[in-house]
Amino acid sequence: MELPARDGDGYLENMNDWTEEIGKAMAEADGIELTDAKWEQILKAREYYDEYQQVPPIRKFAKYLDMDQKEVFNMWMTGPMKPITKYGGLPKPTGCV
Repeated sequence: MELPARDGDGYLENMNDWTEEIGKAMAEADGIELTDAKWEQILKAREYYDEYQQVPPIRKFAKYLDMDQKEVFNMWMTGPMKPITKYGGLPKPTGCV
């Protein structure tokens, strides 16, 4: 699958290019395995964005998921909002520059 244009950090240049297939292909291209639990978080982040028109900070997002922040970090083994927003076709989180 050919991926749409991405910026230097791997984010889509145009959010409207996103589909579930593209999100999964982007993760695969980056060597990231998306488990069902991770995919669920990506879809929840899109839901949050649709509702509030912004990317949530991790504290708010963990609450939104009804999960402990540490659990979310452990699942991603990194700052979770970056991959969640990247593969969800959302804007880059402002807290993770």
